[in-house]
Amino acid sequence: MIRSELLQALARENPGLRTEEIEKVVNVFFDEIAQRLAKGGRVELRGFGAFSTRARDARKGRNPRTGESVDVPGKRVPYFKPGKEMRAKLNSD
Repeated sequence: MIRSELLQALARENPGLRTEEIEKVVNVFFDEIAQRLAKGGRVELRGFGAFSTRARDARKGRNPRTGESVDVPGKRVPYFKPGKEMRAKLNSD
């Protein structure tokens, strides 16, 4: 599912809301998650899962075009851990 499909699904489920209102809600939702993660925090949505960040150490990489060795700096990357209910839905027969 892409963002536009999510907006369409929300519009179908909530006919009383205007498209602009739905877009604003979705934008605020994603922006708040991104801001919390940028501050090093964690976002937990019960029944769905938890978003957090993990640290990646600096390492030596390789330029695939030239084969030259390059330094890749350390960084934080987003991480998602599905909740118990999500795992149960994914693994039900």
